[in-house]
Amino acid sequence: QVQLVESGGGLVQSGASLKLSCAASGRTISTYDMGWFRQAPGKERDFVAGISWSGDSTYYADSAKGRFTISRDNAKNTVYLQMNSLKREDTAVYYCAADRNRLRLKVSTNPGEYDYWGQGTQVTVSL
Repeated sequence: QVQLVESGGGLVQSGASLKLSCAASGRTISTYDMGWFRQAPGKERDFVAGISWSGDSTYYADSAKGRFTISRDNAKNTVYLQMNSLKREDTAVYYCAADRNRLRLKVSTNPGEYDYWGQGTQVTVSL
């Protein structure tokens, strides 16, 4: 069993940066693809960014491309999401998730295919 704990959220102004962390415990996540998702009030949980278990491949939602960077440190059992040039529409609860399936050809963008989830961290971007 894997426990995931996100941190680093907060209230920032438009244009600011935040770095989210997702610390895993219980077992190593070095063989899991990892993803960041977000959910705004009244909306579905959307894919933001994903990284393969090796760290060789990364994927981003169109809304995140050029502004967000996902990375991982398997030695620390931690995944990160660096968010720059934040906009009001980035306001949401951000979740990290782990996918146990090693047979995928690419990181999944489907939240239903992830096995473990953190509790989320709130990101609020004001004008």
